[in-house]
Amino acid sequence: MQTRNKIMDDVSQLMTNAMGVAQGAKDEAENAMKSLMDRWLADRDFVTREEFDAVRAMAQKAREENEALKARIEALEGK
Repeated sequence: MQTRNKIMDDVSQLMTNAMGVAQGAKDEAENAMKSLMDRWLADRDFVTREEFDAVRAMAQKAREENEALKARIEALEGK
């Protein structure tokens, strides 16, 4: 009986160690993928949300000014 318990303990320890190695490999793969994605995104020419909103606000203001000028020209031309 003592031998059987020793074998079961060894198998249990082996499985525990295997799970630890698998978890470590998973963490390493996740870190590698995150690093790859960070580098890929850094190489792209993406704009931040703040930059996008600022340009959109400028475009909206320009459209409104163009409409006001168009209305003024039409009024001056008597249309």
